[in-house]
Amino acid sequence: MEKIRIAIVGYGGMGHHHPKTMEGNDLVEFVGAYDINPARMELARTEGYRAYESLDELLSDPSIDLVTVATPNDVHKEICIQCMRAGKNVVCEKPVALNSAELEEMIAVSKECGVLFTVHQNRRWDEDFNIMKKIFDDNTLGRVFCIESRVHGSRGIPGDWRNRKECGGGMVLDWGIHLFDQMFMMMGDRKVKSVFCKLSYVTNEECDDGFKVIVEFEDDIQFHVEVGTSNFINLPRWYMLGENGSAVMSDWKNGKIVMVSDWEKRDAVPVQTSAGLTKTMAPRTKETITEYPLPRVDVTLRDFYRNVARSIRGEATQLITHEQMLRDMRFMEACFRSAEENRVITDFE
Repeated sequence: MEKIRIAIVGYGGMGHHHPKTMEGNDLVEFVGAYDINPARMELARTEGYRAYESLDELLSDPSIDLVTVATPNDVHKEICIQCMRAGKNVVCEKPVALNSAELEEMIAVSKECGVLFTVHQNRRWDEDFNIMKKIFDDNTLGRVFCIESRVHGSRGIPGDWRNRKECGGGMVLDWGIHLFDQMFMMMGDRKVKSVFCKLSYVTNEECDDGFKVIVEFEDDIQFHVEVGTSNFINLPRWYMLGENGSAVMSDWKNGKIVMVSDWEKRDAVPVQTSAGLTKTMAPRTKETITEYPLPRVDVTLRDFYRNVARSIRGEATQLITHEQMLRDMRFMEACFRSAEENRVITDFE
């Protein structure tokens, strides 16, 4: 069968990244791009791709099977709907829309036009996430009761459209939607019992430049999600607590697992703090714990477009479903509602 031919609307940072994720994929072919910035169109030409003069010209090309939309967030809905009504399958960058009402309209159009419509939740293929998910799925730590997922930086909120509210800026929309999607993929069918969110505005008064979210799931699992952009000392990317041990990832690749090896030796030698002794917080002795390396996982982002191509051909179902897209968006709205009203949200679903 012929390859699925793909064009991109928005050839900036993420738009320019998409063709790299298609390399070595025998199911798809990147053809060209359209961008309102002439310099980006010249870049596409120098790289050997077609530079469309307008979105209408792109959509009029009968050889294009799929359009990837990588524009600022506030125009996702408009462009995606225009593409779908032109009979094109659509991959949209995240966040797929600014709210669930917009997303419901986009999903309705995709069903009306009979085309594939999905979002590029690329961080489902992050190695760090898949390592921690494997630890959780394999019950390595025994019953897990707390998981922390965070991303820290120290450069503030980006200075382009991402710091403008009307463009869909802010860290909840930028990084939060990634971390929320990972959280739900790890938790599976467990229902959310409550959500509490606090936003930060350290470097920008208009858009959130960070947030902290505490989520309580069924099975008494608490999930902490945090993004900070004014952190000059980063906390661990992942921290997972189970009855039989803990797992930590300090960054995107490095970490360890520490497990109890001897439950019988419970005696602890008190340690001296600056103002007294503590036995409760004394570290475990070496003979009662064992340290293990992190498991390895084999993941590749190329699987995203492979799945998209097979879904268009009717050989597979899309990995990132409409239901999952709506779940992520509604959860994001619950976070904003919690922060605005300064209360715990218990009616997420």
